[in-house]
Amino acid sequence: MTVLSPPTRRLKRRRRVRAKVHGTAERPRISVFRSNRGLFAQLIDDEAGRTLTAVQWTEAEVRSLKPMEQATELGKLLASRAKAAGIDSAVFDRGGYQYHGRVKALAEGAREGGLTF
Repeated sequence: MTVLSPPTRRLKRRRRVRAKVHGTAERPRISVFRSNRGLFAQLIDDEAGRTLTAVQWTEAEVRSLKPMEQATELGKLLASRAKAAGIDSAVFDRGGYQYHGRVKALAEGAREGGLTF
């Protein structure tokens, strides 16, 4: 029996999720990366292979907040940038992470900001 490390298990889950979730220009994919220090999120058009907009925890508006507040504000900021780019809906790619905690807060913040998924 093979013992897999936690990062390897996450990457297996990530590949499984990515096989089912695909972003288009009208409905891009929200890709989430969670580190121990903060969150990163991007809106990606998989057909063109490019990032439409992105947010990260090091931005001035959110850097001084606590982690959960930071995640919610990043979601709202991502939604406002998406609205500016003419995007109303997206698909959520949790990146192999549990839909819980900061990942869930980011998704709910994006919904509060006006994105639908």
